[in-house]
Amino acid sequence: MTETSSQTEGSPVGAALDDAPVETRVDNRTLWEQVREKLREDILSGSLAPGTVLSEVALAESFGVSRGPIREALGRLAAEGLVTIKPRRGAVVTELTRDEFIDSYQVREALETLAVSLAIPRMGPAEVDELRALHRQMVDHAERGEVNAFFEANAAFHDVFIKASGNRRLAEMYKRLLEQTARYLAHSLALRGSLGKSIAEHAAIVEAVEAGDADSAARLMADHIEVPQRLEETDEHPVPPDQPVTNTNEGT
Repeated sequence: MTETSSQTEGSPVGAALDDAPVETRVDNRTLWEQVREKLREDILSGSLAPGTVLSEVALAESFGVSRGPIREALGRLAAEGLVTIKPRRGAVVTELTRDEFIDSYQVREALETLAVSLAIPRMGPAEVDELRALHRQMVDHAERGEVNAFFEANAAFHDVFIKASGNRRLAEMYKRLLEQTARYLAHSLALRGSLGKSIAEHAAIVEAVEAGDADSAARLMADHIEVPQRLEETDEHPVPPDQPVTNTNEGT
């Protein structure tokens, strides 16, 4: 990546794009935006594990830019909660403590419960059919032991309520929260115990939606999300910095 104005053709961030054809579309993002997106992708995918120190000097050399865009990108990632700026250590990929894990699930419970309450009066047959189909996919993936695919269907299931709520601010907050906790899917699953329990909880939510019972559906969603945090509260150990089960932005 060469350091050029945002109004000129930008070089690709990843080494894999070095051989891109000349006709590649012009990248109008600024340098710090390109750096941020590549680092963000690596953090969410687990390529940069929690606790990894992000050296400005090393990153500048790797990306082929000055330290200015690196510093700006790290500051933006810190604002998202994906990076922590520590005195004398610099930027570090954020690790969740046990208390932070519980705090995140408490906020998620509040957001999703509100989303369900707002969504159900607005949902039509298409959304209900989508929930049924996604639940069936979760069952099928669990039976075949396809954990990654299960989480993808699971994420889509929860997203139906977020979208149907019609509340853009809620959707933005939810997306940001899940981005910060996506790397801990394995720990969430371990606390829950099995995919089967998650499937049963989703089935009950679908039944409440089919009945048009927003209060019951919201309560069932709250109970579903509360399980990992309730079990974590009984454990004295910190949340381990697990590698993610998948790159989706959702927990069980």
